[in-house]
Amino acid sequence: MHLWAILTVVALAWLMRHQSISSERKWSERWYQALFLFVFPSLLLLTTGITVLYMGCHGEMLGVKAGSVGCIIAGGLILYSCGCLLRLVVQSDRSIRQLEIYPQVCWGNITARILETDLPYSAQIGFWHSELIISRGLITVLDEAHLAAVIAHEQAHVHYRDTFWFFWLGWIRSFTFWLPQTEILWQELLLLRELRADRKAAESVDFLLLAESLLAVAKAPLEAAPMWCASFNDDQVGDRLNQRIDSLLASTEPVPTNQWRSWSWLCLLFLPLLTIPLHY
Repeated sequence: MHLWAILTVVALAWLMRHQSISSERKWSERWYQALFLFVFPSLLLLTTGITVLYMGCHGEMLGVKAGSVGCIIAGGLILYSCGCLLRLVVQSDRSIRQLEIYPQVCWGNITARILETDLPYSAQIGFWHSELIISRGLITVLDEAHLAAVIAHEQAHVHYRDTFWFFWLGWIRSFTFWLPQTEILWQELLLLRELRADRKAAESVDFLLLAESLLAVAKAPLEAAPMWCASFNDDQVGDRLNQRIDSLLASTEPVPTNQWRSWSWLCLLFLPLLTIPLHY
């Protein structure tokens, strides 16, 4: 019976992941839809696996004898997801420790670490309390006003705690790589994250400065972009640079606020736990 429960949830997750996201919709609607399709099927698999392990291999469920195959699959899924989490924790800790070798500078009330590379690059690195990284190449390419626009964009990531939340989304990506459209949804979320940060930054700086900064960075000559640098173009999401600039130029949609209705589907993740009384 446990095996059938797991197979049912896997089939449901597979079907849900085949839904497509229309690029014609508002980006806030795309954001919540992409989050749901990316997170819900994955966490439903985990809660089902936890439920099966809790019920164990003995006894019956709805008159059908429980077997060991379902428990083995559930245990394998839980162990693999924990292994992926441990690997990400180690990688993140290593990245944070490497920050200490870079010198710090201050722009007003903002502190940043300077990365000695000609590649124009900026990012927030960390977990809940992240640190700003700015490359020497970015300081060379941009003047003070445009650099302030880039810093405002990075501060928007701090406002939304993107480093924290995308750590967990990256964990989900790592143990559900086998589900349909995992990479497509991941790239969609990365793009929408940048659009949200652009829109938030445009509340404090001129959006034209931010758009011009994007163009200046994109035009900067690069011999080879490192693997940790997000490209403006991706086969999965199309031309990321154009989408970001178009979104800034058509900045009529306000930054959405989190509402409980947008996250009410989280309650459905506990449905597998309701089947525990059926096992005896």
